[in-house]
Amino acid sequence: MRITLGVTGGVAAYKAAELVRLLQQDGFTVQVVMTRGAREFIAPLTFAALSGQKVITDLFEKAPAGDANVESAIEHIAVAQRTDLLLVAPATAGILAKFARGIADDFLTTLYLATTAPVIVAPAMNVNMWNHAATQENVELLRARGVEIVSPDEGYLACGMTGAGRLAGQQEIIAAVRETLHAQRDLQGETILITAGPTCEDLDPVRYLTNRSSGKMGYAVAEAAARRGARVTLISGPVTLETPPGVERISVRTADQMLHVVTQKFPECSIAIFAAAVADYRPVETAREKIKRNKEMLSLQLEPTPDILASMSSRKGQAIVVGFAAETDHVAENARKKLAAKNADLIVANDVTAEGAGFDHDTNVATLFSRDGRDLALPKLTKSDVAQRILDEVLRLKNIHKARHSPV
Repeated sequence: MRITLGVTGGVAAYKAAELVRLLQQDGFTVQVVMTRGAREFIAPLTFAALSGQKVITDLFEKAPAGDANVESAIEHIAVAQRTDLLLVAPATAGILAKFARGIADDFLTTLYLATTAPVIVAPAMNVNMWNHAATQENVELLRARGVEIVSPDEGYLACGMTGAGRLAGQQEIIAAVRETLHAQRDLQGETILITAGPTCEDLDPVRYLTNRSSGKMGYAVAEAAARRGARVTLISGPVTLETPPGVERISVRTADQMLHVVTQKFPECSIAIFAAAVADYRPVETAREKIKRNKEMLSLQLEPTPDILASMSSRKGQAIVVGFAAETDHVAENARKKLAAKNADLIVANDVTAEGAGFDHDTNVATLFSRDGRDLALPKLTKSDVAQRILDEVLRLKNIHKARHSPV
């Protein structure tokens, strides 16, 4: 999910750098928007380096003489449309007043009026400014409009005074973000089985057959599902990724091992998402000793591995089953064939040769092919964002399924 972090001009602006890091650790993509005052306290380069995203500092970016910079003129609309949450921390008395009165005279204030995403502000200022009737009136007006206010802490302030006005603790701000973005917890009560990563099929004690899957897509789905309230079991091939918070991980190596664990866990799940890139073939025989190099041609006899997706779909009952299709040609045609052949409810397909898609990328370009005939083409998104879209589609299919089978 994407968060736009507005940073305004106050001593606490330096704390926003650590906030970026913490939000990223939570799996959010963060883009920073800085006011002119904020740039007096901390450089945009700091946020660019931390976030890996463009830092926006002006409503109209400077263009070479004679060049029409239409893109920058409407960038606030683009940012407003793609953000999932606008967080302003620290928020000065001035920005609170502008938000409350609808003044749009820079990028951040214009963005605030243009976005329909939830808004959280964390004020930080002098105690007298915070307590002033005008500031409190603006705060109450914003609250009435649905803006969440993370009230400042009390303590010693940079101005030398003591009282309310310190920027709230970062964990308190992060908690507000989590609660706002995942308030629905729309997967509460669901048990989701997810497979991820590659499998390894041994040739000998040294060599094996595998593929380039990093597991990032499956892990992103597992993390997103857990945040949305699901009980998640992640069955993972060999990867270097950390287990997402709140997820039960079971590590396997081969297709047979993955099938064994999936078969055990599948009856418990209401949703199964098979994102693993299971090796399609394995050696008929595994050499007990290392195969020595020589000048002769070497032939390997391969046999198919178990078809985990088809095997589980044949016994899915009321469960929703999602498969993945990594293709290099005729993506839609192959995905539709797989959807029918495997008896799946949804196929997530992509062209692994496309820019920004495929193995070991942090982004993906996918199309979701549903059993009810809906094809949902997604633009290039982070894998975290793709994971959210997949879960949204799963819930849509689950609601359709419930409606069809509910008593009249």
